[in-house]
Amino acid sequence: MASDQSDQRPLSPHIQVWRWHATMASSILHRGTGIANYIGAIAFAIWFLLLAFDAEASIHFLFEGGMAWVTRFALIALTYSISYHWLNGLRHLLWDVGKGFDPKGSNQRSIMIMIASVIPTAALWLNLGS
Repeated sequence: MASDQSDQRPLSPHIQVWRWHATMASSILHRGTGIANYIGAIAFAIWFLLLAFDAEASIHFLFEGGMAWVTRFALIALTYSISYHWLNGLRHLLWDVGKGFDPKGSNQRSIMIMIASVIPTAALWLNLGS
């Protein structure tokens, strides 16, 4: 009998009212890139320690050996993460002064920032490759 009553309960209101939009994705991505930036900072600290302790084998393995492709992917992802977090941080600064709260414009700017973050990432990595 208890299961019959729980089946009759309504769903949470947010499921019925909210729909997915770019500002929501932007908020989630901003939090995710913040976490990724912390992890990247820790990875760089470990890399600097390896350099300091002259661990040539570890450095060779990460950058030229079997894990080179993983390292390169992680560095490109970290570059995007830093670019996105910085650009979205500028948007947050504008919000702090009371600008850019209109829903349509906010969604458009969210999409623009997600796409625009590719530009510094691509520019940096295409220059490093040549």
